[in-house]
Amino acid sequence: MISLKRLVTSSVILAMLVILLGAYTRLTDAGLGCPDWPGCYGFLKVPQQAHHIEQAEALFPERPLESHKAWNEMIHRYFAGTLGLLILAIFLFSLKQKRVLLPSLLLALVIFQAALGMWTVTLALHPVIVMAHLLGGFTLLSLLALYWWQLHPAPVTVVKQSLKLLFWPVLLVLAAQVALGGWTAANYAALACIQLPVCEPGWTNQLNFDEAFSLHLGYDNYEYGVMSQSARATVHVMHRIGAVITLVVVAAYAIALWRSSSGVLKKLALAVLALLLLQFSLGLANVVLHLPLGNAVAHNFVAANLVMCLVVIGYQLHRNKESAYA
Repeated sequence: MISLKRLVTSSVILAMLVILLGAYTRLTDAGLGCPDWPGCYGFLKVPQQAHHIEQAEALFPERPLESHKAWNEMIHRYFAGTLGLLILAIFLFSLKQKRVLLPSLLLALVIFQAALGMWTVTLALHPVIVMAHLLGGFTLLSLLALYWWQLHPAPVTVVKQSLKLLFWPVLLVLAAQVALGGWTAANYAALACIQLPVCEPGWTNQLNFDEAFSLHLGYDNYEYGVMSQSARATVHVMHRIGAVITLVVVAAYAIALWRSSSGVLKKLALAVLALLLLQFSLGLANVVLHLPLGNAVAHNFVAANLVMCLVVIGYQLHRNKESAYA
């Protein structure tokens, strides 16, 4: 018999897979592999037969069918749709337990994620929508992990009050860096700078913050980006600077938590530190190796897991009823 715990566990795993597939879809330039939503060129699956392909291309003459990109997009949609059904099942199960706050939030978020997926297509990869879709996916995974943690409670650990208070600014720093990463990806700025440590020589004279953080409204198509090179370089530079700040802030917090805690919090602190160092290394590899597909997908996936682990730490910290003060 299916239990709530199994549903939530399956949903966490599936959410991770959806994040991987979403990154792969974006990095293979397949975000508009199907120019309509929720189907593909008017079909429920990618057109295969010759007369279906002819019909599809007549319906969207401006975008000839590229089957590999269309399949990337549709496979992502199939898995995301399955995740939505699992979360609906979680919500229905939770009604019996009369503890529906987090399941209700999960259901609302996955519906909003579906809307963002639709707008990603209908608004032709608008950077704000693409970034919001990424942040929504990370948030969904984190909330699912939080619910899993509630169903599998770990022993309460006594911690310093200062660590509880510092958690929120640390989470904010990480969230801001993830948003910068999403903005970098959505504006095709990942290769705007290919030299270390910051950018190409003379980068300080080319910073263009007005364009770099403009909403860029009014374009018909945002595929491959609409920013100038200077604006993309500005976004990239800010993401690199943010990476260093995030490395220092989150590492310092994880080390402090590891030193002053025990049990599961100590293990979670080590996990955050390991993920943080891996993420920073993957970011460097993206620059040095010019954004290889596998490395770039891993960079996205590790970021999601880093956010998830930090959110779980926050939950574990704040469920402690008796904390030491410092």
